[in-house]
Amino acid sequence: MKLYRYLTEDDTSAFCHKVTEALNKGWELHGQPSHAFDVKRGVMRCGQAVVKEVPGTYAPDLKLGEF
Repeated sequence: MKLYRYLTEDDTSAFCHKVTEALNKGWELHGQPSHAFDVKRGVMRCGQAVVKEVPGTYAPDLKLGEF
C-alpha cells in the first residue's frame, strides 16, 4: 500500500527537521514544497508531501506518523 502525508510547520528549522525525520524513516518527497503566509499569526508556513510504500492494507484509522 502507498501512504501519503502532508507535513506542515512554520518556516523555521523545525520544518526541515520534520521533513528530514520522515526521509530517514523511509518516506520520499512527493511534489514541490509549498509556502504560504499565515496572516492571522504573521508567519510563513511550509508544507511538503511525502509518500511511502509499506506492506498491508489501508484503513482510515492508520497512524501515518508511526510508519
